[in-house]
Amino acid sequence: MDKIYLSWDDVARLVDRIVPQITGHFDALMAITRGGIVPGGLFSGRLRIQQVFIASVYFFQDEAKALDWPIFLQFPGDDLLHGKRILVVDDIWDKGITITNVRERILQAGGAAVTVVLHYRPISSVTPPDVKPDIFGELTENYIVYPWEAERGKLGV
Repeated sequence: MDKIYLSWDDVARLVDRIVPQITGHFDALMAITRGGIVPGGLFSGRLRIQQVFIASVYFFQDEAKALDWPIFLQFPGDDLLHGKRILVVDDIWDKGITITNVRERILQAGGAAVTVVLHYRPISSVTPPDVKPDIFGELTENYIVYPWEAERGKLGV
């Protein structure tokens, strides 16, 4: 598996490719931390989605214990999701666990969720073959390093 470093221009081209695929009205956008925050901001601006939520999800996993259901550290209340159409954004669908749990949580609250990612890596997905992102920019088998991730190393994060 190759490591691919994307530039901000690469990300802009992906967003330009994805935006026409996103159809219909959305009441809100849900950005998944941390990777979905930057693309979420880009999509909310381009699509003029005013209401932006953050989903911070924690999966406790070690050899002795793994949770069946994640801990939602930050997530909007059901009343903000019920009856709403939500665009759920992350940078990459790798295993697919986080974004599918966020989608499920929105559905449980009575909302509708449409998932969008910049990259879809089906070879590493642990979801069933029929469970995949609703919208994605590119298929990949590579390890993707986004420009906001490259900056983290320089900042000591």
